[in-house]
Amino acid sequence: MANPIRKVVNMLQMMQKKVEAEGEKEKELFEKFMCYCKNSGGDLAAGIADAETKVSELPSAVEEAQGQLGQAKEDLKKAQSDRAAAKAAIAEATAIREKEAAAFATLSGDLKTNLGGIKKALAALEKGGGGASAFLQTTAASVLRNLVQNDEKMLDVDREDLTSFLSNDAGESTQSLGAITGILKQMSDTMTKNLDEATATEQDAIKTYDELVASKTAEIEALTASIETKTKQIGDLGVQIVQMKEDLSDAEESLLEDKKFLADLEKNCATKEKEWAIICKTRSEELLALADTIKMLNDDDALELFKKTLPGAGSSFMQIKVSSQAMRDQALALLESAKNDKKNDRQRIDYIMLAIRGKKFGFDKVLKMIDDMVDLLKTEQQDDNDKKEYCEMQFDTADDKKKALERDVGKLETSIEEAKETIETLTNEIKALSDGIVALDKQVAEATEQRKEENSDYTTLMANDSAAKELLGMAKNRLNKFYNPKLYKPEGASFVQIAAHSQQEQEDAPPPPPEAPGAYKKKGEESTGVIAMIDELIKELDTEMTEAETEEKLAQEEYEELMADSAQKRAADSKSITAKEGEKANTETALTTAEDTHTSTVKELMATEEYISSLHGECDWLIKYYDVRKEARTGEIDALKKAKAVLSGADFSLVQTKSRKFLRH
Repeated sequence: MANPIRKVVNMLQMMQKKVEAEGEKEKELFEKFMCYCKNSGGDLAAGIADAETKVSELPSAVEEAQGQLGQAKEDLKKAQSDRAAAKAAIAEATAIREKEAAAFATLSGDLKTNLGGIKKALAALEKGGGGASAFLQTTAASVLRNLVQNDEKMLDVDREDLTSFLSNDAGESTQSLGAITGILKQMSDTMTKNLDEATATEQDAIKTYDELVASKTAEIEALTASIETKTKQIGDLGVQIVQMKEDLSDAEESLLEDKKFLADLEKNCATKEKEWAIICKTRSEELLALADTIKMLNDDDALELFKKTLPGAGSSFMQIKVSSQAMRDQALALLESAKNDKKNDRQRIDYIMLAIRGKKFGFDKVLKMIDDMVDLLKTEQQDDNDKKEYCEMQFDTADDKKKALERDVGKLETSIEEAKETIETLTNEIKALSDGIVALDKQVAEATEQRKEENSDYTTLMANDSAAKELLGMAKNRLNKFYNPKLYKPEGASFVQIAAHSQQEQEDAPPPPPEAPGAYKKKGEESTGVIAMIDELIKELDTEMTEAETEEKLAQEEYEELMADSAQKRAADSKSITAKEGEKANTETALTTAEDTHTSTVKELMATEEYISSLHGECDWLIKYYDVRKEARTGEIDALKKAKAVLSGADFSLVQTKSRKFLRH
């Protein structure tokens, strides 16, 4: 039977070699960690400086864009006001022109009638004899009498002569026919001159009116084009401002995280230096203790003494070891089961599982994280409950208001139906076109917002999937480095942290710290399964990214086609509205009060419908998926509570009896 002391010495020598080997390994790890501290600190500081520059520049860019947006709105308001003024000017000029035309028609008709009477009178006088007497019996003579009596500019003597002539027979007149003829010719010349002047004035007024209408029509077309341009500019600036604000928020958040990470890095690096000094000192003391013990036991006198006192009986060494890994595995299995349910937010459980696997935190820290996560899920569920109740109440109120407004609109439309058929037709056509443009603009805005959200989701998905692939590749490579060195691909000690921004920005972040000093047992069989899972995840990410690229391309093509068709239709409808409004201005009459009331009621109804539409956009998704989300949260909370229960029972002692422990004591 082997000498038990020799077994002890052999074990001590093995321990001595193991301590030395562990010391070399820990020294290498420590040097790598300190290299990481040095390199990552510099890279992170440079990244923080760049982020601070971006944060300082973005507010001024946002302010400038907001100024441009305000100016564009002012320009749009002024263009709309100018266009309304131009339309009003055309309507006013048309009304004046109609009055002038009516006045001219009356004046010219009277003058022509009077000239006709004078002409007949002159013809009768020139015949002589019974011609004058016959003329006095005609309608033309009556017209002439009225003219003589009502002409305020005629001399009294002439009026008396003509009155005497028109009231007596030609033979009884005390005046010569020659004097009467002269007076009538003078009146004819004066009236002819007045008619010519009135005709010239009317022609000038028509020309002026035509020029005004042409000028205002051109102005209205230019202002309409300007309004469309400004409207598009306002929309583009609004989107740009939102994107810049999101970039600013992301940059500020990233800056805070980087500063916190840098502070933690400096603190951890300083702590590791202190710990390393203690480790080196403790290891030296342990090696010295082992060497002294081996020397004592190998002494010849000691061997002789042991031969007498220990007659060859073998020592038994019992090792009792209870590991917390079983508890970790059980908790991870419960969380993995909840994670496989796709209705859950997987990143929540991933965060807890990462903390459990990483072993960086104690169970108390993990239990607190689980409690915080459960509280967060309960708070989110309560928010959903409140939001659902609010949506249902708002839908009821808005629907009641919409029905009341629809009834009011119906009553007003009934009162307007008494207007002329032409006005009613034109009004309905203009209203239909206007409503169509409003609906079209709304559809364009909704399509733009939807496209923006889809593109943002696509950008985020591609960035996250790319980052996930890179991280999984690095994780697989890191596992291969430890478990399958032949498959390891050397790479720099840097880790790329990808942050999803609105324009697919990707910023470099500091690498993860290398493994801190400490002993670790390889788990080859477990690593094979983990690497296979990583390969499967990478394959799934590739498939998802390919599908996302195809869907994004098709969605963008459909959106561009919709925008082109909408722009063409809007331009055609706007032009048609302008033409119909000009035609309506020539025949439009009263009904101002009823039409104004109808218009305001319709606008209120449209506003109510838009509000209902916004409620649908805000609430439909929540109401549709309320039960699914509630069920998912309930399952997630249950899994977290079970994991907590498992981890709460993991408070046990590690009992290990080894020769090395015994000798250290």
